[in-house]
Amino acid sequence: MNEVSIVMPCLNEAETIATCVAKARRFLAESGVAGEVIVADNGSTDGSRQLAEAAGARVVAVAERGYGSALQGGIAAARSRFVIMGDADDSYDFSNLMPFVEKLREGFDLVMGDRFAGGIQPGAMPPLHRFLGNPILSAIGRLFFRSPVRDFHCGLRAFRTEAYERMKLRTTGMEFASEMVVKATLLGMRVGEVPIVLHPDGRSRAPHLRSWRDGWRHLRFLLLYSPRWLFLYPGMLLMLAGAAVSGWLLPRPRTFAGVGFDVQTLLYAGMAILIGFQAVLFAIFTKVFAMNAGLLPADRKLQSALRNVTLEAGLIVGALLFLFGLAGSLYAVDIWGAARFGGLDPSQTLRLIIPAVVCLTLGCEIILSSFFLSVLGLQRR
Repeated sequence: MNEVSIVMPCLNEAETIATCVAKARRFLAESGVAGEVIVADNGSTDGSRQLAEAAGARVVAVAERGYGSALQGGIAAARSRFVIMGDADDSYDFSNLMPFVEKLREGFDLVMGDRFAGGIQPGAMPPLHRFLGNPILSAIGRLFFRSPVRDFHCGLRAFRTEAYERMKLRTTGMEFASEMVVKATLLGMRVGEVPIVLHPDGRSRAPHLRSWRDGWRHLRFLLLYSPRWLFLYPGMLLMLAGAAVSGWLLPRPRTFAGVGFDVQTLLYAGMAILIGFQAVLFAIFTKVFAMNAGLLPADRKLQSALRNVTLEAGLIVGALLFLFGLAGSLYAVDIWGAARFGGLDPSQTLRLIIPAVVCLTLGCEIILSSFFLSVLGLQRR
């Protein structure tokens, strides 16, 4: 078995593919590392495949379009302990890959290139990507997943084949780069970085990357893979804000900074509690489903909580809340009957009806969600 497979995704890179392959082969020859160069051709029509083969690469045809698809096809064809992947646009120096190999030999599972530490040459990265897109998306990735990676989207990276198989990557587009870092972090893999220099690419055509579209795809992926930040934290914030405002307004109308607040605001506070609670439920549902589907690794804390919070416990809590809301509703009807079912003061009656409706709704949601989580639990078992 070879030690290193150097994999390059390729879609119409006739201007640069031969140069990239030649540099990679020179690295293998000069370093004494046993390896191969694989070009994952994603349907090129400009002769890239023939040029890559003539330069000494093994070309793998990948029919399904997409950056992630091309890389998955190329990596699947690799026959080495380690894989180094990089774009075939000549922006990365394939003749200087020894720092990646050394890190992998030290025991790292994933080794990322860091363009910001190594240097970005003039014209190599658009200002929008350099000062906004990459720093912000990388910062979000570090915040959401506590990842040590500074440059989330560097296209030059290396990993152990065994580690890659454990990641079980699913995405087929540009977000493949983010998924690799996220999965490695969530699985507790050893992740390192090496400084690299980013050069201006050697193509005369525009790159395949579309700044806003692909940036949104990366951001969307980070959000979908982090139910805590997408659902849990916003939901908890809404619930706390709604409960605080409700507690403030339940006794009587209030005035703050010369502005009066009454039952109208109380109604919106009740709505915030309900929406927030629904968001928290979505966080739990998403996490459990993702774990069952193998999209996210197992979360021991959540699994322990789900084992302790049984269907019966959820039904009891939901029923109690429902009965509390029903009692408040019946009391409100009794007050209405005492007034011979005529007009009532909304400022007084809504202070009773709004909390009752919130409790009725929460009770129903807890009962229904308890059954749904039990169904998901059957799938886990």
